[in-house]
Amino acid sequence: MTQTLESFAIPSAGGVGPDLEVEGVTVRFGGLVAVADVSLVARGGTITGLIGPNGAGKTTTFNACTGLVSPAAGDVRLGGRSLAQHSPSWRARLGLGRTFQRMELFETLDVRENVALGREALLSGRRLTGRIFGSRTERRECLAAADAAIERCGIGHLAGAIAGDLSTGQSRLVELARALASGFRFLLLDEPSSGLDVGETEEFAAILRSVIADDGIGILLVEHDMALVRGTCSYIYVLDFGQLIYQGPAAEVLASDVVKAAYLGSEGEQ
Repeated sequence: MTQTLESFAIPSAGGVGPDLEVEGVTVRFGGLVAVADVSLVARGGTITGLIGPNGAGKTTTFNACTGLVSPAAGDVRLGGRSLAQHSPSWRARLGLGRTFQRMELFETLDVRENVALGREALLSGRRLTGRIFGSRTERRECLAAADAAIERCGIGHLAGAIAGDLSTGQSRLVELARALASGFRFLLLDEPSSGLDVGETEEFAAILRSVIADDGIGILLVEHDMALVRGTCSYIYVLDFGQLIYQGPAAEVLASDVVKAAYLGSEGEQ
């Protein structure tokens, strides 16, 4: 019997989104081991950090979670259910979303249209005809979800602005709004503060905290800005050369001599 999306629904408890579990994941590119036997748990309703130097394997781990690469070993589970046999689009429809280091906005569309596309992409996967014909009800749903996400991110004044005319900080907020409009229950954010100044980073952190508090989604955050990590993450995993070298509560990890030596350097001493 063919399994439908509804029969594979990811459970949520008490309004808190599902946990994301990575168990023993290894990713190889030819003879190179990019990620080696990595295991982590990112809880719903919290922000979990994944940090490490460039080339440590953080984005590759994200790609394994979302199905963009196939692990040589290990498993990824959302809400306790394996995603191993499912495509990236299926994983997205199950509630697993992500952003990328390089922003992917449609620069000729306005902000509202860009944000609405997040929900439209999700709806189009429900049925074949949805990829060709969109009902008026679905269009209203997409715009309503877009408007709510835009307000949540504090960019209502930019709704009609063309995406290509936005600053980096504004574009990052549009990208986050699009992810929120999609209704994902777990988000992978890949260096979302890249290009932001101090004030914009603080604003971004406040929005993330409010989303966690109000919506109960889970977030796994890859980030180099330690101010954002300190201000949002409750638990942190540290990668180096594709291997986990440390994990624990945020304050403990950021104070660790092991982590400072491998990555944070003088910044970790602040």
